[in-house]
Amino acid sequence: MSRNSGRQCWNWEANEMASESLREAYGDELIRLGSKHRNLVVLDADLSTSTKTAEFGKAFPDRFFNMGIAEQSMVETAAGLALSGKKVFASTFAVFLTRTYEQMRQSVCYNNLDVNFVVTHAGITVGEDGATHQIVEDVGIMSGLPNMKVAVPVDSVETRSVIDYLAETGKGPYYVRLTREKFPVINDPGYEFRPGKATIVRDGNDMAIIGMGVMVSFAMQAAEQLKSRGIDARVINMSSIKPLDRNTILKAARDTGKIVTVEEHSIYNGLGSRVAETVGEGYPVPVWRLGMRDTFGKSGKSWELFDYFHMGVDDMVKFAEACFREEPRYEDFP
Repeated sequence: MSRNSGRQCWNWEANEMASESLREAYGDELIRLGSKHRNLVVLDADLSTSTKTAEFGKAFPDRFFNMGIAEQSMVETAAGLALSGKKVFASTFAVFLTRTYEQMRQSVCYNNLDVNFVVTHAGITVGEDGATHQIVEDVGIMSGLPNMKVAVPVDSVETRSVIDYLAETGKGPYYVRLTREKFPVINDPGYEFRPGKATIVRDGNDMAIIGMGVMVSFAMQAAEQLKSRGIDARVINMSSIKPLDRNTILKAARDTGKIVTVEEHSIYNGLGSRVAETVGEGYPVPVWRLGMRDTFGKSGKSWELFDYFHMGVDDMVKFAEACFREEPRYEDFP
């Protein structure tokens, strides 16, 4: 959906949604931007085939640095390159970047450096790699760092727009959370990412469902089912987690009086927590959170894990309907 458009990119009646890889979109955009910006450099921690930065390395070998399995060194090198005036993108799997917390805090964030950490393989959509690789705490960890901004693109279109924004306009450290799986495309090609600005992808006045990442497309499907049950749900894509669009959240609270948050992340210190804090401070209404509940992931097929953890479309419908009645049973969504 473009910034000012209410048009959707798929036919809901036919239940057809094209899916594209966010990490491939990232890799493609890097190559396009690399031709335009001679000061753009890319670092990777020995996972460039998976993070899709390898093609940038082939196109611009003098501006690509494989740091090996040494993520702390990658972060410190990224900081040095940024201090020398380079536009830096650094990538690895999300779970591996969190081991560099001290380096990110002391070298990058403390100095407010222009380093963009674009990670892949976040959340339970890592699938068969299992709990050790399925990080569901990273948004909270990164949001807590001073000066660090956080974005979770909803699809390949928004991914390209985020990367373009970071190369052309963005300043200071950024954490961009991508995934292993392909996601449904819900944005029009002309969509433009703006930090601190959410997008209403479906309007409604009975309740608001605020999501990030793939959960937004799930919420769109859930909203269609809720409509048949007499509940008109507003769906909001909150891809900018920090800075957060407080105005859109508070307007949803005033308009609907009920908010459900959905995230492929722990409900503790994630999107749900940020929304609840905003509503509690600005316009108190009930906020219910659907996501990972104080647990690690499991090894299994990505899309089956959503049902296992009660985060799929059917469970989202049941949860939202119970919240609408203001009688959700959390024991039904362990």
